Amino acid sequence: MSWNSALYKGDVIHRRHRPKTHRLHYRVFSLLIDLDELPALDGALRLFGHNRFALFSVHDSDHGDLDGGGLKSWALGEVERAGISAPVARVEMLCYPRILGYVFNPLTVYFCHGENGGLVAILYEVCNTFKERMTYVIPVADDSRPVRQTAEKQLYVSPFIPMECTYHFSIAPPGETVSVRINEKDGEGPLLFAAFNGKRDALSDWKLLSAFAAYPLMTVKIIAGIHLEALRLLMKGIPVFKHRPSALRVQSVVAGGPSRTDRADDRDE
Repeated sequence: MSWNSALYKGDVIHRRHRPKTHRLHYRVFSLLIDLDELPALDGALRLFGHNRFALFSVHDSDHGDLDGGGLKSWALGEVERAGISAPVARVEMLCYPRILGYVFNPLTVYFCHGENGGLVAILYEVCNTFKERMTYVIPVADDSRPVRQTAEKQLYVSPFIPMECTYHFSIAPPGETVSVRINEKDGEGPLLFAAFNGKRDALSDWKLLSAFAAYPLMTVKIIAGIHLEALRLLMKGIPVFKHRPSALRVQSVVAGGPSRTDRADDRDE
């Protein structure tokens, strides 16, 4: 059976510009889930589960309000609270799945499509290792590609990045490929570039099994990699910024909207 949902296999790249350069590059895959298809995927695929244990699974309690409620209704509520009047017909979620019950998603992206298929809004759900999360809700002003948006940083993420930063997003929405590129800047200019670039593959039990073989225990490696890279940064003498606890564990904010940066933000500078 053909699904809107899919696998995207690709690479995560981070490049820090200062005060010392630092780069990482990991092979990963993400799931793109059409949230309307979750019940059907749960019934049709043996290796995928929705709100249950499976080799790969998506749990509503890992996202949104963390209360296990429906993710599409949560996303629609966020769009409505943001004052975005255009109706949303379909929501796609780009995320890491649970693998054998474990997952850590530093960033989950929700693509909210209107009745004509165009993008109405993009939601960026950022999660840190302190189990705090912030969702940046940003309207899509036009159909130009890539989609460029900005948001003032509202959540402590890394001990090596100050809070006084701005995210500059450059998004190529899911098609045959998907690209999520982020340039993080502070008052002195570009500080960190991060990107995921992936190529679409069909979603099936065979493809899931192949992904498990190619990326074994990927989600465990993600959290292990975060701590390994932190150790490397400490050894380089990168300054550490103290964690500022969030007032609430789960928060959302309507962010700035279209980016006014130039095309240099699309590159690994």
